[in-house]
Amino acid sequence: MNPRTYQAIPAARVAFLGLGVMGHPMAGHLARAGHQVTVYNRTAAKAVAWCEEYTGAGGQGGTVHHAPTPCLAAHNADLVFCCVGNDEDLRSVTLGGEGAFVGMKPGAVFVDHTTASANVARELYAAARAQGLNFVDAPVSGGQAGAQNGALTVMCGGDQAAFEAAQPVAMAFSKAFTYLGASGAGQLAKMVNQICIAGLVQGLAEAIAFGQKAGLDMNLVLDVIGKGAAQSWQLDNRGKTMVADKFDFGFAVDWMRKDLGLVLDEAKRNDSSLPATALIDQFYADVQRMGGRRWDTSSLIKRLR
Repeated sequence: MNPRTYQAIPAARVAFLGLGVMGHPMAGHLARAGHQVTVYNRTAAKAVAWCEEYTGAGGQGGTVHHAPTPCLAAHNADLVFCCVGNDEDLRSVTLGGEGAFVGMKPGAVFVDHTTASANVARELYAAARAQGLNFVDAPVSGGQAGAQNGALTVMCGGDQAAFEAAQPVAMAFSKAFTYLGASGAGQLAKMVNQICIAGLVQGLAEAIAFGQKAGLDMNLVLDVIGKGAAQSWQLDNRGKTMVADKFDFGFAVDWMRKDLGLVLDEAKRNDSSLPATALIDQFYADVQRMGGRRWDTSSLIKRLR
């Protein structure tokens, strides 16, 4: 994890649910910033290991603990952060007798960083409000590297007062934490993000495959076009690894297909036309059939070689 400077704010009592490749470093930044952090993970050994890694990380001001259920993790927390896999995982850690909503104190804020549907965001917003709680849908962009470096871009929906309560603490792992509107707006913005990424990666894959078959030195070509109108984050960060046939850089094809499924479902509801996105989703299905379920999203080029 790269060293970084944290905003000086009063220590908060927080919980973090889900310690996967994103949640583990995100929760770590909260501990390093000096907050009192209680973590929960479905595989309890990961929560134990996280506590061993981050004990003492925040100096005298911060403490770390783990809890056996989301309810107990969320008990008496000011903010409960969450980053799990999908809609059903999210329901499982929020609702029911062992869910976080039962353990949260009145007025506390649940901040969900899962990439999920806008519908489940609105559902859980309503459930939280009915129990005197707050819910912010806050999916992230920046991938594993962004989480590790504390430089995620976070897109938020919900009530502005809840957003404002969460923002100073969440800046421990964010470079931007932005309010976009009512409940569901964060998830919808993340869908826009994924539509853009899918198109950019497919265009880059076709360009590199074309250039290689034409006999060009594609590393040199990428250096040149990266200084012009073709420049993008994907070109800068994935172009040369695609040339080198390396695809182990975090955000997996399986996850992208999950996200594009959410996009295409929402497009049916709001009558959007997404022909390129639907086609690229099927290209990712081809990559899965090639054995690339855990390759990163730039592996679209494998279909073209």
